[in-house]
Amino acid sequence: MKQDLNRRKFLTKSAALGVGAAAAGATTLATPAIAQSLPQLRWRLTSGFPNNLDTIYGGAVYMADKLNKITNGRFQIQVFQAGELVPGPQAIDAVQNKTVEIAHTCGYYFTGKNPTFAIGTALPFGLNTRLQNAWLYHGGGNQLYNEFLSDYGIVGIVGGNTAAQMGGWFRKEIKGLDDLKGLKMRIAGVAGEVMSRLGVVPQQLPGAEIYPALERGTIDAAEWVGPYDDEKLGFYQIAPYYYYPAFWEGGAAVHFFVNKELYEGLPEDYKVALNTAAEAATQNMIASYDVKNTAAIRSLVGKGIKLQPMPREILDAAYKAAFELYEEYNQSNPAWAKIYPQWKKFRSEAFEWFRVAEFTYDSYVYAAQAAGK
Repeated sequence: MKQDLNRRKFLTKSAALGVGAAAAGATTLATPAIAQSLPQLRWRLTSGFPNNLDTIYGGAVYMADKLNKITNGRFQIQVFQAGELVPGPQAIDAVQNKTVEIAHTCGYYFTGKNPTFAIGTALPFGLNTRLQNAWLYHGGGNQLYNEFLSDYGIVGIVGGNTAAQMGGWFRKEIKGLDDLKGLKMRIAGVAGEVMSRLGVVPQQLPGAEIYPALERGTIDAAEWVGPYDDEKLGFYQIAPYYYYPAFWEGGAAVHFFVNKELYEGLPEDYKVALNTAAEAATQNMIASYDVKNTAAIRSLVGKGIKLQPMPREILDAAYKAAFELYEEYNQSNPAWAKIYPQWKKFRSEAFEWFRVAEFTYDSYVYAAQAAGK
């Protein structure tokens, strides 16, 4: 009897061990099978920004880290700051010719190639951050923008947003349109063309070159991003007047631009992983700027900057000039004409909705808080 009992215990234990071993064996076999089905990839990314701008440059670092973890290290992207591999203004060219596989920058830096590049980032008096994301992700914007980008052999994936930017740093007070005549200002993209119609002489400079240009007097004013980045770059030390808002960047999107051939050659799993990591980077950048700008604007005011609203006369003139320019592009630029009408329709309808709930809510609570309630 004792021997039978011991035999039954042994058989039961052995059966259990067998099931466990079989399960472990299945896991051991499955993991290499999955891993072997996907390639080990090492890509290089050139940023359009210096690495001391930890939030906007950091968007690429954040994405690469998430991608690495999602793919268990099989798809890795090494991030290089602007100028480390190629200058920031050559980022898209580097992707086109496969010097790098991917870049992280703003489309509107490349309006010299075609003004249509700007639509994916921001247009003067365009969409705020939420609406820019809404248009790109669910309003047909990504599809339209990528149809345009395909002619350049690249694919655009949204990879951040700075939120509404500031109107820039000026050496002298700006009271009206007359103060803009002949003013040399660092300003990018289509906004530069709009400002030129108001008498400004636009200069397109990379972020790292703005401070020296202000210091030497090569330029009289400069816009970059917002309080957090602007304070880091030290513009307040030279140009004390800080204006708001940047009507040209109500919500500036940043993109990952990928070589089209290489992107299309990715396994579907990697495409999903890359897009998911980019979406995470977008939300992280927006939230980071909202927190950091809140602290930075208080810091700048404490340092004695002269924080002032852009004069209404300038806003009205710029609004008129901007939409006149868009219609000119619409008549002369086929690529622009394929996207702009849809963008304008989306803007009009979305603004109607935002005026109902978002604007009325924001207006009330901001006014109440400002009144000390």
